[in-house]
This record gives sequence, C-alpha cells and structure tokens, in this order.
Amino acid sequence: MNKVILCGRLTRDPEVRYSQAAEPMAIARFTLAVDRRRSRNNDPNEQTADFINCVAFGRTGEFAEKYLKKGTKMLITGRIQTGSYTNKEGVKVYTTEVVVEEQEFAESKNAASNGGSYQSNSGYSNNGGNAPFAEPTPAAAGDGFMNIPDGIEEELPFN
Repeated sequence: MNKVILCGRLTRDPEVRYSQAAEPMAIARFTLAVDRRRSRNNDPNEQTADFINCVAFGRTGEFAEKYLKKGTKMLITGRIQTGSYTNKEGVKVYTTEVVVEEQEFAESKNAASNGGSYQSNSGYSNNGGNAPFAEPTPAAAGDGFMNIPDGIEEELPFN
C-alpha cells in the first residue's frame, strides 16, 4: 500500500501549468513544510521540518491554483511517486514527490490571519472525503454559521 498523510504549510504559492493535450489539465506543484516531532539531537528548542514536494493534477490542481497560497496550512493525502531524468550535464537525477489525491484546509482563515495562534480543526474540505474534487465545503464557524471562502461569492446560486 502506498498512502501518505501530511499536515504542513505551503512554503510558496503553487506553481501551476497546463498540459498541451486537447483538453488541457492543470498540474500544480508546491512544497509543504512538515514539522518534525523531535529534532535529531533532542534539543526541545530546535524547530525542524521536512520539505515535501507535492504535485496535484486535474481538478485538484485547479483547486490548488485557486485557493492555496504561501503559508496556508493544509492536510494532504496521496501517494509517493519516484522518478528520474538526465539533466543537461548528463547526470541522472532521482526525484521523489507526493501525488495529491485529497487536500483540505487544516485551519480556519481567522487562525491563519492570526499567525496560526488559534487552533481549530474546522476548515474547508475540497472533496467531502470521497470525490476526487469538489468545490470547498464550508465548515461551521463557532457561531453556527458557515464560513465562505473569498472569491466564490459570484458562484453562489443566490445573492
């Protein structure tokens, strides 16, 4: 079984390109900084992280392009994919990346704007758990109302 679950913050905005096929497909690449539980020399003051390369295809890539940005805390599930290529100098380069199958926000917008100090398990899910992609599903805020992500007001069926 090849299954990866990661929780971390984007180190930069996703880089999105589209394939040259008859029906272009979005290919989004980004890096997640995932904190380690303990440092290598067990120093409790040392903060360490792994920087994991991720790639999202199709509708998942379109979601990344539209909603993800540097610093966003995300929960990613997917699979590890390895590959290799020969660079311009003729040296074989080996690659490892996570192919994103599901992604969801790991904190609320309020927590993100407060520097992550407010811990919340609410957020937006882009797929409800089963579909390969769907528009963000707003999570309930503490007041019982739903949070709506910026930029989708024009897509709502009512005004």
